[in-house]
Amino acid sequence: MLEKRLKEYISQHQQLMTDLVIVRDLGLPQCYIAAGYIRNYVWDLLHGLEGTDRHTDIDVVYFDPEDVSEARDIRLEELLRTTTGNPKWSVKNQARMHVKNGDESYHSTHDALAHWTETATAVGARLNAEGELELCCPYGLEDLFALRVRRCPNFHKRRYYLERVGKKQWKGQWPQLTISED
Repeated sequence: MLEKRLKEYISQHQQLMTDLVIVRDLGLPQCYIAAGYIRNYVWDLLHGLEGTDRHTDIDVVYFDPEDVSEARDIRLEELLRTTTGNPKWSVKNQARMHVKNGDESYHSTHDALAHWTETATAVGARLNAEGELELCCPYGLEDLFALRVRRCPNFHKRRYYLERVGKKQWKGQWPQLTISED
């Protein structure tokens, strides 16, 4: 039910759909647009806000253990910025992000998202070859649609989570949010 609802929301967002086509055409394995681009859009809709641009970047995540060089991600970001004229692109191969996060090796994009900070942020979308939307949401979509911010069970740095949520000042932008301190 919630997956269908999110797919409908995404389908109605013309720029996000355009960005999903561009990202699909990169041909990266297990590749999704994820995080704030989707989360903030849903929160805007649930708060009755339309036409806002509350994402600070367009997170592109993929999983390729064959080439974990940061240089590749930088080249991809530059390609996307040049192609679209949008400076907000951020590309990260999740096959190397476990090192930055101090975790065991991730096994897939799904596994990597399961180690992100908040459940409502651990949501990705992509277009498959047939143009159908596919979602990657290791914790489901209940928290996203319930306007609930909570730490992912696999993210063990509670202090970092609380600092991050405080810096983002989400409650000021979306007053109906419920933010868990745990």
